[in-house]
Amino acid sequence: MTDTFIPAAKPIIGDDERAAVDRVLLSGMVAQGPEVAEFEREFAVEMVEGRASVAVNSGTSGLHLGLLASGVGAGDEVIVPSFTFAATGNSVALTGATPVFADIEPDYFSLDPRAVEAAITPRTKGIMPVHLYGHPALMAELRAVADRHGVALYEDAAQAHGAEIDGHRVGTFGTFAMFSLYPTKNMTSGEGGMVSCADEMIVRNVKLLRNQGMEKQYENELIGFNNRMTDIHAAIGRVQLTKVGAWTEARRSNAAFLDANLQGVVIPRVAPGARHVYHQYTVRVPEDRDGFVTALREEHAIGSGVYYPIPNHRLPSLAHFAPALDLPETEKAASEVASLPVHPSLSQSDLERIVAAVNAVAMAGA
Repeated sequence: MTDTFIPAAKPIIGDDERAAVDRVLLSGMVAQGPEVAEFEREFAVEMVEGRASVAVNSGTSGLHLGLLASGVGAGDEVIVPSFTFAATGNSVALTGATPVFADIEPDYFSLDPRAVEAAITPRTKGIMPVHLYGHPALMAELRAVADRHGVALYEDAAQAHGAEIDGHRVGTFGTFAMFSLYPTKNMTSGEGGMVSCADEMIVRNVKLLRNQGMEKQYENELIGFNNRMTDIHAAIGRVQLTKVGAWTEARRSNAAFLDANLQGVVIPRVAPGARHVYHQYTVRVPEDRDGFVTALREEHAIGSGVYYPIPNHRLPSLAHFAPALDLPETEKAASEVASLPVHPSLSQSDLERIVAAVNAVAMAGA
C-alpha cells in the first residue's frame, strides 16, 4: 500500500491561529477575559442570528450547564436520542435527571417525533434532539410535540455549526443550544463549547454556573463549577469563526461530488428546507459495514469512522436508565453507518480516490 493515507478528519490550524495565541500570551491575560467576551459576541452574530451566547470549556460542559440553567434536576426526565455520542445522555444524568431514550427516524438520524411523543410522561421536563452529523433535526415537528405537552426544547448542536432548517439556524429553536469546539468539529477553539441562550435568565445562569456560581468575585450566589473558557482558546475560536463559512462550503461541495459518484452505499439524505453542513458524510452500508471500513483502511489507505457503534441505551454507563428498551431504527443505524472523509483539506484527486475505493469495496461485497 503506497498511497498517502486520507484521514477521516483533519483539523486546520494555521499561522493566523498561532499569531492569535501569541497575541494573548504577550498580553499577560490568558484566563477568561476580553477575548472570550469578543468571541461570544462574534459567535452570536455569525452563528445564531444574534442570540446571546456563553463560552465554556467543552461541549459537554455546555450541555450540562445549559440543562442546569434551564432548571433540569432530580426527578425530571429529558427525552434524548440513543444514537449519539454519550455526552448527550451523560449531561442529563449529571443534573440528577433521567435521560429517556427515544428512537430515531431512518432518513436523517433525527429523533422521531412519534417516538418522542410516546415517551412523554408527567415527569418530562424537555426534549433534546441532536443535529447529528451536521444535519438539522426535525425541529418543526419536535416543537409541535413540545408545545402540545408543555415541555421545553433544548438543542445538542455539537456538530452543526451553521446548519439551517426552515430558514433558521440551528441553535435558535431551544431554551438553549450547545455547540462543541472540539478539534474535529467544523470549527475549533482547541477545546471548548458555546451555549446560545433564549433569554437573559439562561445567559446569567450559565455564566454563574461556569464561574463557581459568582458574578462578583467572592460573592458566590449558587454552587457552580470551573467551566470557563480561556482567552487562549477564545483567540483560536475567533480566527476559526472567520474561516468556517468557506470551510463549510468546501464540505458541501465535497459532499455533492460524493453524492453524484458513489455506488453500492446509501448516501446521506437532506430534508426539505434543510442546510446540511456535513460535519460527517455518513453513508449506510447494509451488508458487512465493519468489513467495508477495514477494507477502505487496509486496502485503499482511506480513513473512515463509525459514529456510533454502540447506542447509548446499551452502554454500561447508561444502560440502567433503559432496561430492555427496544429502539429498532437506532440499532439498525448503529450496525450500518460509516462516515467518509469530507473535510475541507481534501483535493480533487483525494475525492476521486475515495469514490474509486468506496465503489470497489462496496460493489465487491454486493
